[in-house]
Amino acid sequence: MPAVIAIDQGTTGSKAVRLDTGGKLQALGSLQHRQIFPKAGWVEHDAQELLAHVRQLAVQAGDAVALGLDNQGETVIAWDAESGEPVYNAIVWQDARTLEVTEKLKADGAETLTMACAGLALDPYFSASKLRWIIDHVPRARALLDRGKLRLGTSDSFFLDRLAGVYATDVTTASRTSLMNLDTGQWDAELCRLFGIPLEALPEIRPTAGSFGSAGKLAVTASVTDQQAALFGHGCRRAGQAKITFGTGAFALAVADRNIAAGSANGMSRTVAWKIGNAPISYALEGGVYDAASAINWARGLGLFQDYAEIDDFQAAPAIERGIVFVPALSGLAAPYWDRNAAGMWIGVGLDSSKADMMQALLEGIALLAAEVIDSMDKATPLDGAISIDGGLSNNSYFCRFLARALGCPVAVPGSTDLTALGAAQLAMIGAGLCDIDSLPAASPERRRESGKQPLPLSARERFRSAVERCENWR
Repeated sequence: MPAVIAIDQGTTGSKAVRLDTGGKLQALGSLQHRQIFPKAGWVEHDAQELLAHVRQLAVQAGDAVALGLDNQGETVIAWDAESGEPVYNAIVWQDARTLEVTEKLKADGAETLTMACAGLALDPYFSASKLRWIIDHVPRARALLDRGKLRLGTSDSFFLDRLAGVYATDVTTASRTSLMNLDTGQWDAELCRLFGIPLEALPEIRPTAGSFGSAGKLAVTASVTDQQAALFGHGCRRAGQAKITFGTGAFALAVADRNIAAGSANGMSRTVAWKIGNAPISYALEGGVYDAASAINWARGLGLFQDYAEIDDFQAAPAIERGIVFVPALSGLAAPYWDRNAAGMWIGVGLDSSKADMMQALLEGIALLAAEVIDSMDKATPLDGAISIDGGLSNNSYFCRFLARALGCPVAVPGSTDLTALGAAQLAMIGAGLCDIDSLPAASPERRRESGKQPLPLSARERFRSAVERCENWR
């Protein structure tokens, strides 16, 4: 039975899966990589280590005929076009070193342009300011640029160049840079001028499912950013269908029926869902919470709990209803607030508050902030049906129940835990011509569903909003 392999190159590690045309999904292996924190707010990866892990996983392809690759999205790498050697570590999507740059551009009124053309707010999260930082601060990058030998791109373009000899990215990943025009699906000269990024150093933009050359015997037939891969893997293909992936951060995406106007996006990022071959671009709205699993791991490091079973359920009433609130703004606030100066905080704790109370509030804070994103998204493009979720937090019983209450709608947890890799594999299958979007193998059955029939009282939502206001612009 024909099969494809997909490699999910994520923030903390890389994993590979095999998918055959009968719908059987098989995990092939995973590898973790180092997290590098040179300064407060800086997050880097060793680009060569990432590439080595992708190569190591690709060797396990077996009888697969094609490869799909998903990437970290906004993470960037710059390298020598001749030697292929990176000139600096990969700068990760979480990195905030360019906050001063984006704040100055915002003060100068440039956000009107980025929102209108790229669909994105001015924030260090997106790739453009990170690419500019490399040009300005890495002497070797400037020297290579002067010789016409510098390659500047998101991590996928580095992998494709080194694995398949194709210097390209796909339209979903390009839409996360602040340099691509959403209407044309191509690099925008005015946006490149704004950030000082030379067009000639950027990769070619290609459809998500299509030809990206060959890595050995494997045809590379899909390249996609991780959140869009997850959206596809969740089976969200119709306008109004939405998912939230609770990984390092929490990222919500909803399929839109069109490229929604900038003035109607309600604080959400406008982005590309995917482009399959010669078909028109499919669009989406995106909103994120910078700290989800990262907040939980941080709390574990503080000693608030040891085993994840300790925070799977709580006997007490919701912390928010008892006046204990946590705002997970440890790395600032993303959509719809876009405030990198916000700070995480607990409020309402007293001498009688326990570690369990604080962890209950932390879980609830992630859910409540995600609910704020979904509320804003729903106002921009009406959502339809259950919200499908994945990621580590989808395994937490209390979190899933509370999230459904915060959303006031059903929450569905698919049976597969590899939905990002599944989406990349499905797109590779389409790109390889093994099936089309209407004849994909059946989606993963649900593992859990929470009804959301007992929504939180309005007072709880208002209390959380008040806490968010207190942490805004704190730093």
